[in-house]
Amino acid sequence: MRRMLLAATATLVMAAPALAQDDLKSAIQSDYHAYLGDLYKHFHANPELSLMENETAARLAEELRTAGFEVTENVGGTGLVATMENGEGPTVMLRADMDGLPVEEKTGVDYASTATQEDRRGQMQPVMHACAHDTHMTALVGAARQLAERKDEWSGTLVLIGQPAEEIGLGARDMLEDGLYERFPQPDSVVSFHTFSYIPAGKIGYVPGYAMANVDSVDVHVKGIGGHGSAPHTAKDPIALSAYIITGLQTLVSRDINPLDTGVVTVGAINAGTKHNIIPEEAHLQITVRSFKDEVRQDLLEGIERVAVGQAQAFGVPDDLMPVVEVEEPYTPATYNDPELTAQGVEVLKARFGEEAIVQMDPITGGEDFSRYSRTDEDIPAFMFWVGGTPQSVIDEYAAKDQGPPPNHSAYFAPDPEASVTMGAEGMAAIAMDLMKPQG
Repeated sequence: MRRMLLAATATLVMAAPALAQDDLKSAIQSDYHAYLGDLYKHFHANPELSLMENETAARLAEELRTAGFEVTENVGGTGLVATMENGEGPTVMLRADMDGLPVEEKTGVDYASTATQEDRRGQMQPVMHACAHDTHMTALVGAARQLAERKDEWSGTLVLIGQPAEEIGLGARDMLEDGLYERFPQPDSVVSFHTFSYIPAGKIGYVPGYAMANVDSVDVHVKGIGGHGSAPHTAKDPIALSAYIITGLQTLVSRDINPLDTGVVTVGAINAGTKHNIIPEEAHLQITVRSFKDEVRQDLLEGIERVAVGQAQAFGVPDDLMPVVEVEEPYTPATYNDPELTAQGVEVLKARFGEEAIVQMDPITGGEDFSRYSRTDEDIPAFMFWVGGTPQSVIDEYAAKDQGPPPNHSAYFAPDPEASVTMGAEGMAAIAMDLMKPQG
């Protein structure tokens, strides 16, 4: 089905952008109604799972080639890199992520995804762009088309990337390990945006400094000695031990880290046992850990092992049956918005959209692997801003029921595509041109 849709829309790729040289905003609005709106619907209706974004990447690559960029595909798997050199000046990288989620769409929009795809485990899954990566790709194309037409307004090198696998935290790492900063111009700054359900459409949010959290997945294998449920004194019950471990973990945030720092330790799953009257030999805890500062992250991870082992010792578990703690790699590092770059970007956004449309927000403990592009030996400045995705009328409707609107990752999340795409495209293009203003 995707290949049929791709073929059916291929003629659109060669359409000339609807541009107006004198005004970026009106040019992007015009391009949205003439072209980008249909491109958004194509991306939305044809999502693909992480590390399997083959046709999505092919279409994005074709769009950027048509805009005049030199495009290299299959970087870090399905990733792509598009470059455009335009004289002397800094190198600016703009990023969009490409993957969808295994979610069955329930938005009811007429371009809703009905796609299914076999995942990496061989299981058939529904697929939806439930985190608005379709708006990110479309906005990147919109910004690219404008920047290519306005080469007299900037000088330097543009690097645009289509990143796979953001949803599983692997795409940025894979592209970097495949030589993103060695094979292509290394950026002096990196800029991106994310459509966010809790911000009204037409608004932009930003956070200077730490904006999103370190994200770690931790597995604790709690061992014991099995036995009959009627005679617990003959066993070492890993379920009872797990309950004490879970309770003890709550003190890591409340007692181990500075109250002015942020930490989250959530046990999302506990799996153990098969029957009412059998004490099992093992229990398995699955934990998500969130932090901003790297030293806090380390304290929490070390604390999980200390609590697990300490509780097992208190239960009299033999030394050879101590809990095994596994921290999943790679983890997702905290997203840090460089304060200077953020201040410069925010001034550009305020100038374009008005002061009242730009809102400073609190950090959130969600994660984003965009952070990896700045976490290099060179410490590259990065800035990610959030574009409002939900119409105010929808927010008001849910508020009247004392509820928040459908969040990112919800089967019901249907962002306002025009507001999301046009503000994202204009914001990225304007910030890039400001960073690359011709000198002299």
